[in-house]
Amino acid sequence: MQQESREAEVSEVNPKWWKESVVYQIYPISFMDANGDGIGDLRGILSKLDYLQDLGVDVIWVCPIYKSPNHDNGYDISDYCDIMKEFGTMDDFDLLLREMHSRGMKLMMDLVLNHTSHEHPWFVESRSSKDNPKRDYYIWRQGKNGGPPNNWESYFSGSVWELDPRTDEYYLHLYSRFQPDLNWENPAVIDKLHEMVEWWLKKGVDGFRFDAIAHIVKAEGYPDALNPGGTPTVRAYDMFSNLEHVHTLLQNLHDKVLYYYDIMTVGETSGLGPEQALDYVGDGRRELNMTFQFEHMNLDAASPGSGKWDVVPWKLTDLKRIISDWQTVLHNRGWNANYLCNHDQPRSVSRFGNDLFYRIPSAKMLATFIHMLEGTPYIYQGEELGMTNVAFESIDDYRDVETLNYYEEKRKNGIPEADIMAAIHIKSRDNARTPMQWDDSDEAGFTTGVPWIRVNSNSREINAASSVKDPDSIFHYYKKLIQLRKKHQVIVYGEYGLLLEEHPEIYAYTRTLEDQRLLVILNFYEQEPVFELPEEFQPAGKMELLISNYPPVKEEDLRQLKLRPYEARVYLQHISTSS
Repeated sequence: MQQESREAEVSEVNPKWWKESVVYQIYPISFMDANGDGIGDLRGILSKLDYLQDLGVDVIWVCPIYKSPNHDNGYDISDYCDIMKEFGTMDDFDLLLREMHSRGMKLMMDLVLNHTSHEHPWFVESRSSKDNPKRDYYIWRQGKNGGPPNNWESYFSGSVWELDPRTDEYYLHLYSRFQPDLNWENPAVIDKLHEMVEWWLKKGVDGFRFDAIAHIVKAEGYPDALNPGGTPTVRAYDMFSNLEHVHTLLQNLHDKVLYYYDIMTVGETSGLGPEQALDYVGDGRRELNMTFQFEHMNLDAASPGSGKWDVVPWKLTDLKRIISDWQTVLHNRGWNANYLCNHDQPRSVSRFGNDLFYRIPSAKMLATFIHMLEGTPYIYQGEELGMTNVAFESIDDYRDVETLNYYEEKRKNGIPEADIMAAIHIKSRDNARTPMQWDDSDEAGFTTGVPWIRVNSNSREINAASSVKDPDSIFHYYKKLIQLRKKHQVIVYGEYGLLLEEHPEIYAYTRTLEDQRLLVILNFYEQEPVFELPEEFQPAGKMELLISNYPPVKEEDLRQLKLRPYEARVYLQHISTSS
């Protein structure tokens, strides 16, 4: 009878392996260097698979490893079907894939379909002449009034257009000038990309994270954006983000290629809310399993995109509103991808926690927050160690193209150096790209050579070796969260309910599935507010403490619970389902 009841419970929630998985993101260049050249590589990842297996993750998302001149750390691909020589060979990749599968882990590739490198053979041909057969593989336009074709601004500052003197025409690049956008209006381009995607699937990869997929369609005619300020360029995101035809193209990709493989897919889709996200991930849409949303990533920014550098204070009530909206709108209609950090964002403990006096409890609290939400949790490398932002004194120590472009632009505009560096210390993508801190040796055990970017100076105190040995570490707390998720279906599929909506310090929510209910209590600050247990919990069944980042206090009153700085608690309660 218990088995029948369990099967009935699971069948009601439309179980999928990718819903029940925990994903670990690897930024290869910074993860582990096996050959001493200062650059992380595939053999380095291979050497750490046992560590990842011990952590308990199910899926490993690897950022781009394709052949690339590396102007944007691999997101500028020059050959989709080859490996960047610094990372290794295709034989190394095949071995890595086999070893992951042998440990019961899956591999999700990071695939860039919006643009290529300017060194890709397609673009080399495309720019050679106006009548080249591959000219229309990319987006070329004549200038206007002695300048670019329109006033759109690049994500990396400046115009999206680059004048190519060979043919005296401009090509479009939403990111850097080394990343020309592909022309998805050309059927030949679509066919080539479909063939390439299937080539990887036949190799046995288990899914894709589609980079910048929301941008593959641009506004018809490439019109100027409204420009009331009269600036040279405008953040014209509505001209190239989430346009309707994107869905037609994704459905086409699904029906012709993805449908035939049991894989997971996640799209990078900035600039949308949960209702729009359902156009990508809604049941029956035939597009993606989940998307990365960016609303909570913009909480501390004056505006999205390049406005991220103008840092503003964020409010917990705003975070509750955003997360609750996504949790409730997508429930039983789509699926969330939950994260607080990735290769493009600052370290979560430095951004949403306290990386000085309360680094360990706040890192554990943030982990509890993400892993107890409905959706697939994503761990970014080093997050399980509580790795922090870095503050290099000199711009010469930074490597990120977006950061360097921002620095140069602000210097030209006369902004003081100290103000520029202060923004970089908070928001640079290099905060998440410093080498993984494996031990307390020189270069944090990442390399025996000179690392491509400097190691964070706190690696002596914050590293994997000490964390694995310490049963009370952030690493072991993550292990327990992952184990709980595999044990309790309510953590995966339970319906979300927000408590204390307007409380400025406490984020509390429930997850309910049939006769089980979770109570998640999170203190996001260093003060000690009192959590008052709602009436509906008090007469119900016994509450079992599943996990906490502090030792429980003896004889405490759960009805009036004084929370410690950055405290997190999760309770499980069996409730009556009768009316």
